[in-house]
Amino acid sequence: MRIRILNRKRPPKPKTSRERLKWVFPKNGTEWIPYHRVTWTENTGKRRERSIRLNWDGDAKKLDEEYWAAEAGRHVKQYIPPKHTWAACIKEWRSDSRIQMKLSAGTKKSYNREFEKILEKNGDKPMSATTRSRIRKKHNAMSDTPRSADWMLQVVSILWNYAKDQLDWKLGDNPAARMEKYGAQREFRTWPDWMLDALDEGPRVVQIACGLIRGTGQRPSAAIRMLKSAFQGEWVTVVDEKGDSTFEIYCPERLRSLVGTLDPGTRHVLPKSDTQPRSYSSVEKEFRVWRDTLSQLAESHDDDANRYSLHGLRKRACVELAEAGCSDAEIQAITGQGFEMVAKYRKEANRKKMSRTAQMRRSA
Repeated sequence: MRIRILNRKRPPKPKTSRERLKWVFPKNGTEWIPYHRVTWTENTGKRRERSIRLNWDGDAKKLDEEYWAAEAGRHVKQYIPPKHTWAACIKEWRSDSRIQMKLSAGTKKSYNREFEKILEKNGDKPMSATTRSRIRKKHNAMSDTPRSADWMLQVVSILWNYAKDQLDWKLGDNPAARMEKYGAQREFRTWPDWMLDALDEGPRVVQIACGLIRGTGQRPSAAIRMLKSAFQGEWVTVVDEKGDSTFEIYCPERLRSLVGTLDPGTRHVLPKSDTQPRSYSSVEKEFRVWRDTLSQLAESHDDDANRYSLHGLRKRACVELAEAGCSDAEIQAITGQGFEMVAKYRKEANRKKMSRTAQMRRSA
């Protein structure tokens, strides 16, 4: 049998009063519950209302915070998740097999690095809120790193066009379209002889990294991650990160000798642990520390060591091959460089060779 309690004592109504604050004592309840209530009358004459329960827990200060948040439209229950956010677009782009099939692993890695930057700061923001002036301001603020600044523009443009054209999101004009980029920066300088000679006294990690880059012609990041198992007798397997491929090339004696001096027990030529390679950033940092010690030596050669990078050593490898008389196809077979870059190295090598011939002929 259900027993109905008729004499339940209702607690006194709280005295806190606000224009849109409504206190309600629910049926069979035990306490007063505050609501932020907005009422209005439609054109049809029908009266409507919208109420938000305020979680105050008996705390007057918390009640004030909840109420004024509702007044300002910032209450958690008033929040409507934005549609068409940067995060949603990136998720769709990453899951689109048509796009992923066309991209190399290196390109995906480059894009995803920029995507993570967007997700960290703007992932939950609607794309439509992005303005051209904000993109330009961001691009200008990144002027110290022009390559990264241009990458930012490129990625924003790619995602915007994808959302608008492939996902049919109702977005306006691409805010990054036709925005002037910084463009290609100064080329990596070829290492001079004096710097190569100084390498013999450099830190072991720097010696090994530079030996791998010069000996294989790979990009520094690929050379630094090389496995010991890539070296098989006279042959070494190298990676073309841009083309997402691997191939075997002849391993020069100098590089074989260097690899032969490595400590056993680790998988990688430059190990971080037994199973993991050193990162490019850690090796490049050691390289810069060593490079800073060459200031006096560079000055004695009327040069500046800070002009040279690990990438410049790859260029040195290509130039050496060209000066040795290797054909364009032979240089490509070793370095994986494109036709345009190989032609450039060939032009530089031929200029030196022809200038020597011409000067010797004049002196004869």
